[in-house]
Amino acid sequence: MKWRNSYAVVAGCAVASLMAVDAQAQSAFAGFYGQLSTGYESNQLGSLSGSATNTPNQGTDVIRSAPSQTFGGAPLVLGAGYYWQASEKWLIGLGADYSALSQTSSSIPVSVTNVPVNNSLKSGETATLNGANIQLSNRFNLFITPAYAIDKDKLVYIKAGYSQVTTQFNRSNSLTRTVNGVSTTAAAAGESQSSNQGGYLIGLGYKQIITSGLYGFVEGSYMSYSAPSDSYSANSPAAVSLSRSNSTRTVTTSFASLNSFQALIGLGYAF
Repeated sequence: MKWRNSYAVVAGCAVASLMAVDAQAQSAFAGFYGQLSTGYESNQLGSLSGSATNTPNQGTDVIRSAPSQTFGGAPLVLGAGYYWQASEKWLIGLGADYSALSQTSSSIPVSVTNVPVNNSLKSGETATLNGANIQLSNRFNLFITPAYAIDKDKLVYIKAGYSQVTTQFNRSNSLTRTVNGVSTTAAAAGESQSSNQGGYLIGLGYKQIITSGLYGFVEGSYMSYSAPSDSYSANSPAAVSLSRSNSTRTVTTSFASLNSFQALIGLGYAF
């Protein structure tokens, strides 16, 4: 009987010890989380290329071009997800975040030049389309996020997955032509077209518990998207000024690339 009682006591102590070790090994981040962050967002828009052609062909087709540009600002990113405790030191997470603020580029000056052998622009004449820009909004990321627990209250993580952003191309609203130092300006289409660009996301971050589930974090993420493009037919005064008659003019615009980077700092809660 004494032997049985002693065995029961030892077994009970062993179970209690295992439970204590397991509790110590459990990361404070295991389970659901929600977070909010801001910081700086940088967007790199590749060079613009395009054309404007008349139907039927009048020999007045032109090429449109503009250099690449970088723009950005402070984002507001809302995130949520879940971490599974895979082992004492490793967690596997699934998460999503949404950028609530839009970012708009500065005005993109689009240079207009003749297609070879065509003559919309006379010798010594220059033409520039004014007022075009790109607006990025509704950025949504879905990702997996493996994490390494430095200790119960700290972890580092990587993230990789899919990103989507809405691009709104606001077209040029005027055309300026300069001949012998004299400039004239005519109205252009000035409309807009939106599309969703998809791509990939990679990132790296660090989280640390502040108190009772509340944590702070820093994170950097890079996103690369399919290149935005735009096409429309116009019968505007600017289109007429680059042709010999009031004909339909088809305008195409393509950007070489679209990439974004976010450096974030924020607060969250691990449930």
